[in-house]
Amino acid sequence: MAGMKTKFTFFLRIVRFFLLLSGVFFLALIVLAATSLPYQWVHWLGTSRPALMQKPETIVMMGGGGMPSESNLMRCWYVARAAEKFPEAKILIAMPGDLGDSLSTPSLLAGELLLRGVHKETIFFENVGKNTRYQALEGAKILDADECVLIITSPEHMRRSILCFEKAGFRQVSGLPAFENDIETDMKFEDDHLGGNTIMIPDVGGSISLRYRLWTHLQYEIKVSREFIALGYYWLRGWI
Repeated sequence: MAGMKTKFTFFLRIVRFFLLLSGVFFLALIVLAATSLPYQWVHWLGTSRPALMQKPETIVMMGGGGMPSESNLMRCWYVARAAEKFPEAKILIAMPGDLGDSLSTPSLLAGELLLRGVHKETIFFENVGKNTRYQALEGAKILDADECVLIITSPEHMRRSILCFEKAGFRQVSGLPAFENDIETDMKFEDDHLGGNTIMIPDVGGSISLRYRLWTHLQYEIKVSREFIALGYYWLRGWI
């Protein structure tokens, strides 16, 4: 009986330590989200590799989620802008899927680019690769290693993408990260003008940080954590 009690006490200590550690970790994330560090980390992931030095021969769009999705629509917007700036460049959509299916994600991505003014004859596909390493290796079968390649993807995914393409043999790789832009309008407002219950409820109309920036930075922390883990895994595998 005494042994069971000892084991139960030991178990409670472990649970208490885990809860305490979780609380400290959560508070640390909140504190970090109140600073500019999460954005700086995302910005570094998106811009730490060499910038574009010459006109790209091929623009590579790395596929995101399904279609429509925030990641793919953001990347399509940037691809269309790059295609307008470099009209002679080919566009390679790196997204797995059935090209014979008009509702597949790569087909829908191509359709979105056509709506944005990209010429159909410039678009071709790498529809086999199912992760960044796989896409880089398949891209090396399609493109010449000496081509100047411009990769377009989400900022947090940019560093790993460029490193994978360089590891696959490409010699001239640069990136255009699909950063989102802040709204230009001042979003502060007076709570009192909106009515409703004001008793014991704080006024947040004048706090942009509390209403938007804090939550955005918490999302950045998740993205950065995931990406650093992925970078470590790719490095251990020898993929970058």
